[in-house]
Amino acid sequence: MTQELRRTLGVFDAVVVGLGAMLGAGVFVALGPAAGAAGSGLLWGLAVAALVAYCNAMSSARLAVDYPASGGTYVYGRERLGPFWGWLAGWAFVVGKTASCAAMALTVGAYVWPGHAHAVAVGAVVVLTAVNYGGVQKSATLTRVIVAVVLGVLAAVVVVSLGSDAADAGRLGLGTEAGSEGGPASAHGVLQAAGLLFFAFAGYARITTLGEEVRDPARTIPRAVPLALGLVLAVYACVAVAVLSVLGAGELGRSAAPLADAVRAAGASWLVPVVRVGAAAAALGALLALILGISRTTLAMARDGHLPRALAAVHRRFRVPHRAELAVGAVVAVLAATADVRGAIGFSSFGVLAYYAIANASAWTVGSVGSPGVRIRAAVGLIGCVVLAFALPVPSVVTGAAVLLLGAALYAVRRR
Repeated sequence: MTQELRRTLGVFDAVVVGLGAMLGAGVFVALGPAAGAAGSGLLWGLAVAALVAYCNAMSSARLAVDYPASGGTYVYGRERLGPFWGWLAGWAFVVGKTASCAAMALTVGAYVWPGHAHAVAVGAVVVLTAVNYGGVQKSATLTRVIVAVVLGVLAAVVVVSLGSDAADAGRLGLGTEAGSEGGPASAHGVLQAAGLLFFAFAGYARITTLGEEVRDPARTIPRAVPLALGLVLAVYACVAVAVLSVLGAGELGRSAAPLADAVRAAGASWLVPVVRVGAAAAALGALLALILGISRTTLAMARDGHLPRALAAVHRRFRVPHRAELAVGAVVAVLAATADVRGAIGFSSFGVLAYYAIANASAWTVGSVGSPGVRIRAAVGLIGCVVLAFALPVPSVVTGAAVLLLGAALYAVRRR
């Protein structure tokens, strides 16, 4: 079987894939915990997360020009820093994002049919794996539909919230409301909120992870990454301002479903079912993009022998890593059917930040032969990733560090 994937994605499709990954369920649930940490400093937390995400995105886009292959930071770390760092990036991505896949699948189940969340989750995994098996263009087409639905729901939430009598611009003031411990918003609270919100930006990596399936990657990826990130930042900022103006930081920090609570407080209870549909669609979009990303990183690691080489096979007709996709789908389906991992993936944010720290370190090594801005962005991104990673809640830091140490130990054993 041929080992090359088919380049079919243009700028528009690449942007849509990035939007589908970033406009995931995170925007429906991440604002609450972030407001609980930062209080009325929520918007500052969003700005910090966006800055770090921008630096990471530009570093990844720069590297994708030189290494337009499947695998993303696994490939960049391997080529620029050495095999160990590539392995560690791939390990953090595959393990962390596999748990995230199961969590997104269960989120779909919880919104669609709460009493049978596990069954719906497994069904969602099976359907999306089948879509991905049919070719990346089919995945991009489905993602377009999902993104259109999610953007429509988010626009409705913003318009209804800001247009209601419950909206109060005074609730947007910084430092005027209690943070997570009852005092004014603190620098640590803002950083912790940024770490939580950063997870909602992380989907732009799908564009670089699919580098082997993008047409003219040297032009397409550097255009698609900042465009997708900029669009998502604008959407997130509008949603955050709308929800914060209606609920305030205190109530928002206590909400488990902030967008639904916001439209309810705005007097539009009829919109709550629509928000639930939007949340389910967003989780489906995130799940679709996650399966795409994990299967391509699995393909790259299998090519190097870090995973069974059989997973490197590419389908002759559909030109997708079909064995890797089936393996990822099977693992995620089992997790979704047997365990509730939604509350046990705190390490995922830590792992994502470690993944991008390696991407920035890799970009630093090419800065001397490119624009000086490459090294500046790489340095800011690297420092930002480290700071945000250790600003996360202690359980997330401990679990995430343990997962990375386990990956390092496995690498050492394999080397011996």
